[in-house]
Amino acid sequence: MGMLQGVVVSALILTVRGFYTASDDVVELNPSNFNKQVLQSDSLWLIEFYAPWCGHCQRLTPDWKKAATALKGVVKIGAVDADQHKSLGSQYGIRGFPTIKVFGANKNKPEEYQGGRTSEAIVEGAMTALRSLVKDRLSGRTGGSGHSKQSGGGGGAGDKKDVVELTDDNFDRLVLNGDEVWMVEFFAPWCGHCKRLEPEWTAAATEVKDQTKGKVKLGAVDATVHQGLASRFGIRGFPTIKIFSKGEDPEDYEGGRTRADIVARAMDLFSANAPPPELHEIIDQDIFKNTCDDSQLCIVAVLPHILDTGASGRNGYLDVMRKMAEKYKKKTWGWLWTEAGAQMELESSLGIGGFGYPAMAAINARKMKFSLLKGSFGETGIHEFLRELSVGRGSTASVGGGALPKIHTVEAWDGKDGQLPVEEDIDLSDVDLDDLEKDEL
Repeated sequence: MGMLQGVVVSALILTVRGFYTASDDVVELNPSNFNKQVLQSDSLWLIEFYAPWCGHCQRLTPDWKKAATALKGVVKIGAVDADQHKSLGSQYGIRGFPTIKVFGANKNKPEEYQGGRTSEAIVEGAMTALRSLVKDRLSGRTGGSGHSKQSGGGGGAGDKKDVVELTDDNFDRLVLNGDEVWMVEFFAPWCGHCKRLEPEWTAAATEVKDQTKGKVKLGAVDATVHQGLASRFGIRGFPTIKIFSKGEDPEDYEGGRTRADIVARAMDLFSANAPPPELHEIIDQDIFKNTCDDSQLCIVAVLPHILDTGASGRNGYLDVMRKMAEKYKKKTWGWLWTEAGAQMELESSLGIGGFGYPAMAAINARKMKFSLLKGSFGETGIHEFLRELSVGRGSTASVGGGALPKIHTVEAWDGKDGQLPVEEDIDLSDVDLDDLEKDEL
């Protein structure tokens, strides 16, 4: 245990933020400067979305810096810590790290970079994208900056139909009684600030609709016509933006008024209201490997045998795990479980080894490190365990064998109580008991 306690507590999750400094040619981007630096720029941008704990991101860093220096003054090279700035990661559909996006002529629809990760390949990919951008401009297929597109009705202007017109007649039905999250602008036609907000609100509405599949909606109320709604929600100035989530009191929106600001807040709302990650039983190698490879941490529970708990006992443990998955759903964690004895190589690699069920481990598949739950397998104990991990504390050890263990293919639990093996009936009718007694004598 002394060696375990001596392990650096941040081995599972790096807490040092940022790979780049002001002396680098890589531009650090965040929600505050992304709109002005990127979306309103005429420049071609290659942007890396990374997480500090990601080993592939760490290995990319020197090549990304080298490429940025080579392309200085020609192509902009940026980086977003998407673990810290989750709203930007969500806005552009980032599902793994590192992800590189090319922001070209249409800044609202960046393209995925599919090239190599060496400095030479990155420079070549950037120059290919730049040549394509210049050819498009020569042929007249593109316009100016992202800002002029939004304001002038170009490709990034959005569709006005994506802003839902709300009235006294439909407000309660659509907003208060619907399942979606709403951002609602209360405006007046004569208001100059409202007129300036309109193109940003429209562009944001279209992007939010696409990014959230309609789970977050943007609406608008003409408060000079529907004065009852304005009075009901205490509107005193224009524009006023309020957030409506089902079952909660309206919330004032205090963020910026650019498309990027609005989209970022909408994506935060989407994440907060998104369903929790699925809890999977480990029934084959693919489920285990894909879940752990795609997640920052993989939370694995080894539950008692079904004969020891029955269906109700097992469901109780699974309910606790689902509650924890809900609580920590903003984390990029995977959630798995297996029955004691079903995956012995897994148990052995985590030092669980045949006793102490239920057990839980958090695995970092990139570092091949894990941490074991020391407290009780209940909401309080697991919450404390996960909270420590989320801030980079807690002792860790190396996964046995230095690689993810072999997983056996097993049948999924059918949700029922276990059944003892049926003993075979032995027919003794043809056995001569007298002869048996003689043999024994």
